[in-house]
Amino acid sequence: MPVSIRDIPREEYLVSGHRLCPGCGAGIIMRHLVKAAGKNTIMVVATGCLEVSTTYYPHTAWKIPWIHVAFENAASAASGIEAAIKALKRKGIIDPKKDIKVIAVGGDGGTFDIGFQALSGMLERGHDVLYLVYDNEAYMNTGIQRSGSTPLGAWTTTTPIGKKWRLGEWRPKYRKEMLFVAMAHNIPYYATVNPAYITDMYNKFKKALSIKGPKLIHAFSPCIPGWRMREDLTIQVGRMAVLTGVWVNLEYENGVVRVTTPVPKRKPVKEYLKLQGRFRHLTDEDIALIQKAVDEYVARINKIVGKEVIGPVES
Repeated sequence: MPVSIRDIPREEYLVSGHRLCPGCGAGIIMRHLVKAAGKNTIMVVATGCLEVSTTYYPHTAWKIPWIHVAFENAASAASGIEAAIKALKRKGIIDPKKDIKVIAVGGDGGTFDIGFQALSGMLERGHDVLYLVYDNEAYMNTGIQRSGSTPLGAWTTTTPIGKKWRLGEWRPKYRKEMLFVAMAHNIPYYATVNPAYITDMYNKFKKALSIKGPKLIHAFSPCIPGWRMREDLTIQVGRMAVLTGVWVNLEYENGVVRVTTPVPKRKPVKEYLKLQGRFRHLTDEDIALIQKAVDEYVARINKIVGKEVIGPVES
């Protein structure tokens, strides 16, 4: 049964003292993920912003067992832990009835790119692991380099703006779509979440953790320095991403795709872009190109769900 905001537990397993930026989307996402998972959880986290900011040796902001692994192998390490727990339960070393949740976490660089092979293997083998990618759309920890998730037109340090090249990120496709990766692996559950929609996010965490087998959650994670935005705009940017169709809150469960935040009439994508400095160089012509890409993405999602639940752009 879905919970309301008042039903979310008060217990904290990601506590104060971390060094995440004020307004960091990843902090909001992780705080609610571990609330949903509870104390009997082992978390495996790849190198990235989350790792360096929450486990600054010798300190940690986590109150659950937590393991740092290399950039590319969070899914592999989590797979091994899940297999070890099963073996220890068979031997009676761990109570077979004890529910121990295993969660792997990586950024878009450690998931879309460097860790893609390990993620595919985890999903294909059927491990009972929840993998969450917090997607801030670039390699933020190492200097804001573009990743396989960087959107069309975005400034990064490896897609800079100059006299001869003014667009920024140039790829013709909007982004690498993890929904279709999940569908290709025939996993039981995939969802997108956004910290501007807390209850939708929390309910998807709870649902994913209740399902046996591999689960994949793709989280929209605004980055203050990388997106060149004010630290008090995280929720506004997240909400505008959904209202423009740049981001779609949905879930894929047992072969069925469902949009969880319908948007009957979308706002122009310009309303989202203008909140972030990484897009300030765009011309009206560039914005029209991005609007076209978003419209095509929305049409593709509407086609999959079988009916139009994300409407046209406001005139």
